[in-house]
Amino acid sequence: MSTSFVRGPAATALRAELRRGIAPWTGPAVAACLLVPMTAKTAEWQGGWAETQELLHSATTLIGMPLLAAVACWQGGRERRRGTDELLRSVVRGPLARLLVALGPLMLWAAAGQLLVLGAVYAATAPYAGPAGGPSAGLAAADLGCLLSAAPVGFVVGRLVRWRLAAPVLAAVCYVLLGAPGYTRSPARFLSPAEQYLLDAAGPVWWFAPSLLAWTGGLAATVLLAYAARRRAAALLPLALAVVAGTVVVQTGDGLLRPDPAGSRRVCSTPDPGTPQICVRASEAPVLPGAAEALAGVFARLDGVEGAPVRYVANGTRPGRKGDEAPLGHVSRGWGLTRDRLDDPREFADSTVLSLLGPDCPAGRRKKDSAADHRAAYTEDALRTWLAGNDTTWYPESRPYLARLEAMPDTGRKAWTGRYLTALRSCAPEGVPVL
Repeated sequence: MSTSFVRGPAATALRAELRRGIAPWTGPAVAACLLVPMTAKTAEWQGGWAETQELLHSATTLIGMPLLAAVACWQGGRERRRGTDELLRSVVRGPLARLLVALGPLMLWAAAGQLLVLGAVYAATAPYAGPAGGPSAGLAAADLGCLLSAAPVGFVVGRLVRWRLAAPVLAAVCYVLLGAPGYTRSPARFLSPAEQYLLDAAGPVWWFAPSLLAWTGGLAATVLLAYAARRRAAALLPLALAVVAGTVVVQTGDGLLRPDPAGSRRVCSTPDPGTPQICVRASEAPVLPGAAEALAGVFARLDGVEGAPVRYVANGTRPGRKGDEAPLGHVSRGWGLTRDRLDDPREFADSTVLSLLGPDCPAGRRKKDSAADHRAAYTEDALRTWLAGNDTTWYPESRPYLARLEAMPDTGRKAWTGRYLTALRSCAPEGVPVL
């Protein structure tokens, strides 16, 4: 049998699989499932590379992987549904070759859909993120590899499980298995491709992508070879690779990310004397005038208050750790011609005040749901409403507390607010004055 005779039918079958069946729909399905959450949360990521990659990573792993596993599972049960599985066992090509012909187009279309979304969101971020920093090629490669590793596993499950609901059930199981480790503090959570990484001031180490690709790809290859290879012992090689890579990932843990000076560089405003300073990331520097304007009312109400912050820092130190700093609210920017403006100045001011009143302290010593706890919550709500200049409180019960606060003389109100902030910084809940 000539080589050309063997290659010819295989290439023809591959081209047919690329154009027909469920494979061509996989690319648009993956692209749509990634674009929906990215489009819905554009204001949260379009201003910087870190936010862009964090959200795209979450969408690719938590949505894309279960989706591709389910599609591959459905594809794996195709011959059984058609009643041709017995016939295909009699053909010349081995089971692994037949499996790759059916699975390969699915993975190619899925990769095309993911890369299309990757290019689109990068193009949407580039005009807003500025020259500072850039996307991580390692994380992008790891996301694509982890996505594709779900296909062989789903395909083999589809071949083995004779149940029409296997595909949606597999998608649900994958979602749980990928997301559940993130709720633990065990180092093993880093084995989950969906583990979330904070990229604001850090970036992956150079061997981040190879380790994750060896871990997820090794497991996928193990499943594939154990099912379809003529010599099942061949599956031991990718399994050993996956075990070594997984051990490295677990042992490294948080060390998978290294500090990134470019991403953590801050730019601060030059305020008037007596006005707090505002510090944001370098890529967000154009919003500094708008941020100062949005917080002007907050600064005016805190003017003369003992213990009031002198600096507000984006993603910075929370009150209680450094008394002169406070965290800045989430910087959400507009689109197009409004890209250098805050998307919602009022919400920005409210989130800044909320961060100021929410120090990083252990839980209070009051009994939960006690009367004192309710009074403290209503007092905090009243102070937040007054500082942010809002019209309404979160709780209707807070209205009398807000009325008492507004009725205070200015000197007395500033003194009371100073005691409140001081008690927050000292993490002493019993010392927080209640209206």
